Amino acid sequence: MSGQVEAKLAELGITLPQAAAPAANYIPFVKTGNQIFISGQLPMNADGIQYKGKLGAELTADEGAKAAQLCAINLIAQMKAAVGDLDNVARVVKLVGFVNSTPDFGDQPAVINGASNFMVDVFGDKGRHARSAVSAGALPFGVSVEIEAIIEVAE
Repeated sequence: MSGQVEAKLAELGITLPQAAAPAANYIPFVKTGNQIFISGQLPMNADGIQYKGKLGAELTADEGAKAAQLCAINLIAQMKAAVGDLDNVARVVKLVGFVNSTPDFGDQPAVINGASNFMVDVFGDKGRHARSAVSAGALPFGVSVEIEAIIEVAE
């Protein structure tokens, strides 16, 4: 392993997966200037998709937060694919989190905190970001959470 960010991931017991290939007609990330826009990541691990279902029906906010953290791990895997050395991430600029939830579920922010807290745990102050946490009536493959990111890289 190289660098402080990967050392922090190891300290947290996290092994990054291979960055996921796109499931449709898009690319996993786009670099423009010193920003990278990362396509939405799902709660997947080596066993496949995790945390299927709707928040407020089949899943609790705590389970949703775990799904969001898994999305964040996959976002970091995409960051690594985009920049090589994760220490080149200058800032996590923004996360946009989509929560597959019932109409009366209102804890989307608590769910997306699973990703936000993880970014701060991994990147420190560079992980603090702007954010949206949005309800969705359905998400691809029936997942509970999908998160996309904008990051800034060191020049």
